Amino acid sequence: MALMLTGHTLFLSLVMFAVFTFEESVNNYSDWVTFMENVGQYEKQKLEGLGAEQKLKKTVLHPNLYFDAEDVHALRQKAHTSHSHLFRAIRSAVIVMLSNPVYYLPPPKHVDFAAKWNEVYGNNLPPLAFYCLLCPEDKAAFDFALEYMDRMAGYKNWLVESAPGDEVPLGHSLTGFATAYDFLYNSLENVRRQKYLEKIRSASEEMYEYSKVRSWGKQLLHNHQATNMLALLTGALVTGVDDGSQANVWKHTVVDVMEKTMFLLNHIVDGSLDEGVAYGSYTAKSITQYVFLAQRHFGINNLENNWLKMHFWFYYSTLLPGFQRTVGIADSNYNWFYGPESQLVFLDKFIMKNGAGNWLAQQIRKHRPKDGPMVPSTAQRWSTLHTEFIWYAAEITPQPPPDYGTAKLHVFPNWGVVTYGAGLPSSQTNTFVSFKSGKLGGRAVYDIVHFQPYAWIDGWRSFNPGHEHPDQNSFTFAPNGQVFVSEALYGPKLSHLNNVLVFAPSPTSQCNQPWEGQLGECAQWLKWIGHEVGDSTGEIITASQSGDMMFVSGEAVSAYTSAMKLKSVYRILLLLNSQTLLVVDHIEKEEDSPVNSVSAFFHNLDIDFKYIPYKFKNKYNGAMMDVWDAHYKMFWFDHHGSSPVARIQEAEQAAEFKKRWTQFVNVTFPMKSTLARIVYLFYGPYVNVSNCRLIDNAKSGFQISLSVNNTENTVFVVTEHQNLKTRFDYLGFGGFAKVVHENKVTKFGLGTESVEKRIKNNRVVFPFGFKVNIIAGLILGVSLVILAFQWQFYISFSKMLRWILILVITLWLIELVDVWSMCTQPICAKWSSDLTRLEHDKGNKAKQLEGNPVVLPDVIITSLPASGAEILKQVFFNSSDFLYMRIPTAYLEIPESEFEIDSFVDPCEWKASDVHNGHFRLLRGWLQSLVQDTKLHLQNIHLYEASRSKITQHSAISKDKKKKSKKRESLSEQRIRARASQDKDAEYIRELRRHLVYYPSARPVLSLSSGSWTLKLPFFQEILGPSMRALYVVRDPRAWIYSMLYKNKPSLYSLKKVPQRLAAMFKWENHKGKCSLSEGYAFEYESLRKELSKSNSNAVSVLSYLWLANTAAALRINGDLLPTNYQMVKFEDIVSFPQKMAETIFAFLGMPLSPASLNQILFATSTSLFYLPYEGEISPSSIHAWKQNMPKEEIRLIEDICFSLMDHLGYTKFVE
Repeated sequence: MALMLTGHTLFLSLVMFAVFTFEESVNNYSDWVTFMENVGQYEKQKLEGLGAEQKLKKTVLHPNLYFDAEDVHALRQKAHTSHSHLFRAIRSAVIVMLSNPVYYLPPPKHVDFAAKWNEVYGNNLPPLAFYCLLCPEDKAAFDFALEYMDRMAGYKNWLVESAPGDEVPLGHSLTGFATAYDFLYNSLENVRRQKYLEKIRSASEEMYEYSKVRSWGKQLLHNHQATNMLALLTGALVTGVDDGSQANVWKHTVVDVMEKTMFLLNHIVDGSLDEGVAYGSYTAKSITQYVFLAQRHFGINNLENNWLKMHFWFYYSTLLPGFQRTVGIADSNYNWFYGPESQLVFLDKFIMKNGAGNWLAQQIRKHRPKDGPMVPSTAQRWSTLHTEFIWYAAEITPQPPPDYGTAKLHVFPNWGVVTYGAGLPSSQTNTFVSFKSGKLGGRAVYDIVHFQPYAWIDGWRSFNPGHEHPDQNSFTFAPNGQVFVSEALYGPKLSHLNNVLVFAPSPTSQCNQPWEGQLGECAQWLKWIGHEVGDSTGEIITASQSGDMMFVSGEAVSAYTSAMKLKSVYRILLLLNSQTLLVVDHIEKEEDSPVNSVSAFFHNLDIDFKYIPYKFKNKYNGAMMDVWDAHYKMFWFDHHGSSPVARIQEAEQAAEFKKRWTQFVNVTFPMKSTLARIVYLFYGPYVNVSNCRLIDNAKSGFQISLSVNNTENTVFVVTEHQNLKTRFDYLGFGGFAKVVHENKVTKFGLGTESVEKRIKNNRVVFPFGFKVNIIAGLILGVSLVILAFQWQFYISFSKMLRWILILVITLWLIELVDVWSMCTQPICAKWSSDLTRLEHDKGNKAKQLEGNPVVLPDVIITSLPASGAEILKQVFFNSSDFLYMRIPTAYLEIPESEFEIDSFVDPCEWKASDVHNGHFRLLRGWLQSLVQDTKLHLQNIHLYEASRSKITQHSAISKDKKKKSKKRESLSEQRIRARASQDKDAEYIRELRRHLVYYPSARPVLSLSSGSWTLKLPFFQEILGPSMRALYVVRDPRAWIYSMLYKNKPSLYSLKKVPQRLAAMFKWENHKGKCSLSEGYAFEYESLRKELSKSNSNAVSVLSYLWLANTAAALRINGDLLPTNYQMVKFEDIVSFPQKMAETIFAFLGMPLSPASLNQILFATSTSLFYLPYEGEISPSSIHAWKQNMPKEEIRLIEDICFSLMDHLGYTKFVE
């Protein structure tokens, strides 16, 4: 199996890496215990006020669930003004109900009510009751509502007999009935009030008891739990007015579960839900209602939850053109089960406040289909109208999100989904593509399950990904908005229904023998508890857009059983233009793998448009779909040129409560060797494909020549995607693919650039080399004739033969020289596989000058201490491309030389001339060894065993570490602490070694903790050469000084002994190797030296001058470095714009940002769950805490000292 995806073993080792470097940071892959303690305190604080709150609520009459009685008049006014469009929708729903009471009223008999799935009755009741509240004059509607509620109150229970273990129908009925009771309370007579209230109380008690024994009571982030907990909360809030004691128990139960839900959701950085859009809308309906009710009734504020901030994109970026259909990942219908208009207006009113939510809700309502399979279910279509009305903020003008109207790539790094072209109107030019390759449950849940950070999480038993599908590396394609390849939607969990590969024969096949697909298949629900299934993963390797082109790839080998002995199942998608999609499957297996066949499936649910056989250029077999005389075509071939005939079939599959038809194309290829590559091309009716062939099939990658609309495109793809060196060698940069076309090369992840077009020699018919060959041939021919008649000449045979050979060899040497210098044809040079590649390679020098790296990057990170540079660990950590190392640590200490590096800062600049003059030789050797032969350097480190004899020595190594406890430790305690610390330091080195075993081409990333190194990058440049990529992190001086003085007790200013260090820094005598005023001294430090000599200087002024001196000196010294080798980044930009800055940093390194790294940096900057040493939690708001907490006079002093440089860096004044 591929190294990157060998289950969670490697990832666990990397987690240990993080744990053992806890002094640096705490993140979602490290010390989770901190978070466990936090959530316990968090819940306790939020629940403390419930008792007092309950006493207050007892005096409040209904309605009070979503609004108070005094709000009713304003709601009625809005119904005829700003909310009239929503009122019309509610009134229309009620009119339909009244027109067909036999269908919409609950059955008179309980046996009929319980005989079928009955959520429709609970769902329709709130909008009906809300209409009666808005229109009290409509007696017919009110009488209908009373009859409705009387029948429901008369049932012995609200369950479904055919689903005895499912309380979801009870949840819908309880929520709807209790909500209607709250709305209509003032219109009900006392007898009905008591009758209805007793029914709500008994149903709530029933739900509470079920929550203690049913699996949904423990399975977090699942639609059943959210639905039933909301029902219990609604019942508790309604009955709590009269019966506070029991209702309070229910409230505590709900808040305990739902606050854990919100806490876990905060880990999901992309706003997604693993159950897909349809079930996601179901869960989100309950979550938004909970968030509102919890804030209204308990003062629990979840509005800063990052998942809510990102949730809009879960609806917008999954929409196919036309606003009617969504991505059908996991169990889905064609769009949404509930809403999503209600969820969208909630997000706009309380979270985004920018009009995008209102706009999207408006578009969805406007384009709702009136018939066909995408019409909302009668059981769900009106269920959220009342909350949509209540939450709609008319004052927020609807407006689309930025960049609306152009096709964009959107990555869901937690979900493992990429979409392209979402959220656009239906148009001939608007194309949609989706791709899925993710971890079971989503990345956050998967990691939480495997690394067990919280005591209240019981592995997979605390979750239920049963609605997920075996769909890693699945994709859909809708050119012109016409679905060509689709998901199979809700149905049995079978791999072949999800456009993914299946293999045969498999020794563990469970269905469709001898074929086997991905883990967890062959049942109604995904078998996530089965053998190996809990470790099932896919991974989006890269996803990039360049103009109208899009490239995405995924590795899914870990989604298949290990019994098949597959090494890689790598799928590549390249959208060449709006109607042409190239898909390539790269499959590797072990020598002893039992697999000898691979089969691909492509589905389409639009059964009106049939797949029929098709043949491309009488060469490749394929299939075609005729849509009103517009032909959508596909064909395929493997790396041998084989193109088998496909099986085209229609099939009926079970959906939720019905059957659904699908049609699919199935093509099977033999897989005799250990490597197979299969090419598929999908294209629409408005493109002309004239050629498609594989022109290079190397082990590390392949090239495809593709002619579309008379334009030749050469596609280069690396399949050894984990090997950075291979990618650089094959592509010339660190990405995964490039396309050469029309004298341009598109490097996915970096952009498009022009390539120099070679001047053709006016199509010379007989080039020089050809002439030489003709002459040589003639000479040989004449020579043979002469030899035949040599008796007529008086020349010896041996002499004549020597002259002939000399002449021929001379001519061939002349030809070789000419070819070497002038030839432009591929056959002339083995090192160039085609003309385009040769032209591209000849431009390497120019590209280097333009800033495109052509060497493997060696990354150096430097900054002033406490500037937040440690956050960049989240960009490089857990990557096959990089090895992140913090310098110094116990075993990675900087060697002593003629210069002693201060661990905080020094004023000495080192230049390239120091290398030429032979200075710092020991340090130079250490750096070269660490960077150029990292594996050997780490292997040569002797790890001390934690023994009594070494404790003293290890303590000396760690002499700069501050003791955290002030009490005096006994000798035994000191030994235990030293042994634990030493074990941790040694394990850190072992983890680095293991990382290089898995990823031998990983490049070193040296994070230098001392501010001294900011002035020494030219020295590094001279040692490392063009491979150096230095990142200098600078921070707002006000935030930096605030962090130094106020973030910790005692302050970092005291812990680091800054006054003493700075005073010693300027004592030149008797200091080992210190620079002097006359040599190697950064003159910017003079202002700091003068400030220190003043009697009235203080900590703020000293730190201000220190920041000014170090930053100004660093900018001056490093300003001479090439842009290809040095980049300054602002800490605030990393936190506020994490994706943009991470992409910028990776482009600087010559490679695209991976979705996995994107997920890590988003988690660190957006969730308030990531902690930096001495800094605390990191978020866009926390980094500006100095504005609220720092004395204004200190801010003014900092600005007075530093503003000239602050202004240069883009930091504005706060105090005028």
